[in-house]
Amino acid sequence: MEDKKSNKMAGKQSILFANPPVIIAGSSVVGKKEGEGPLASFFDQIEEDPMFGGTSWEDAESRLMKRAAELSIEKSGFRQEDIRYLVGGDLLGQLIATSFGIADLEIPIFGVYGACSTMGESMALGAILVDGGYADKVLAVTSSHFAGAEKQFRFPLAYGNQRPLATTWTVTGSGAVVIGSGDMGEETAGKNNKNGVVKIKGVTVGKIVDYGVKDSLNMGACMAPAAYTTISQNLKDLNVLPDYYDRIITGDLGYVGKDILIDLLKQDGYDISSNHMDCGIEIFDRNTQDTHSGGSGCGCSAVTFTGYIMQKLTRKEWKRVLFVPTGALHSTVSFNEGNPVPGIAHGIMVEAC
Repeated sequence: MEDKKSNKMAGKQSILFANPPVIIAGSSVVGKKEGEGPLASFFDQIEEDPMFGGTSWEDAESRLMKRAAELSIEKSGFRQEDIRYLVGGDLLGQLIATSFGIADLEIPIFGVYGACSTMGESMALGAILVDGGYADKVLAVTSSHFAGAEKQFRFPLAYGNQRPLATTWTVTGSGAVVIGSGDMGEETAGKNNKNGVVKIKGVTVGKIVDYGVKDSLNMGACMAPAAYTTISQNLKDLNVLPDYYDRIITGDLGYVGKDILIDLLKQDGYDISSNHMDCGIEIFDRNTQDTHSGGSGCGCSAVTFTGYIMQKLTRKEWKRVLFVPTGALHSTVSFNEGNPVPGIAHGIMVEAC
């Protein structure tokens, strides 16, 4: 009898699904600044009010996430009671944006934390649940809010501190995807989503990587080593070269982290300079928007994926993408105690159907 488990494991850290799950629908809701950037036309909703009708920054992010979750379910053509599990998280303490935001949906939830890599972790776990037969439909969602992140991790906005040039701007946005079983296929899913579906071919689960960087304002330098480790391992696990992918897309390294990543991979003999893209670089205009090194936050890779990347795949302009959201695993406690900022990155292999 064929060993299905061995078929799904690839190399040291990767999984290749025998019957790849599909992303039936995705949604992207962003704030005003993101709506003024180069990707504005790809987002589903742009909200001018930074409070999203709420009374605090945390309340604003909860409302933001709920809106993205509901929109993704609506676009899939299913009802919220059709969703078996929700996998999601955010940057705030105890995942309060998620727990308060999606409580009314009454969907069984796995709350996860991977810092800015949370969209990758949520999609990976959602795909594993579906491929394993434990669920037929899973919602993966995450969010971040500029003001909430500044308040928790750095300085309240009223402080008016000067931001170093290596700093990235936390994206105000939430992205969500509905993941379904592969046997739904494009024909079935296409009835719900006119743009068709994208399949999740596999995942490379990231490791915690710590190069001893202690500058919590330089997210790119903190996360680039983790992105390097995951991308390099993915290529080794699959025994392929970088041009196997139309794009290798990191989450939010920004301009500083991008250069570090490319240099690190060259040490392993991999040159991704021609097909690498970073969501943090793409989401803002460096010349007209004062974001210094680019964008970051859970919402950065989430809305870029659900807004821009998915359209490229459904239109078959790209056939194969390695999506690598990146996260900096620090807290106000660890930073104040003088600890370095470790990083993590999860790789999601997505393909056009």
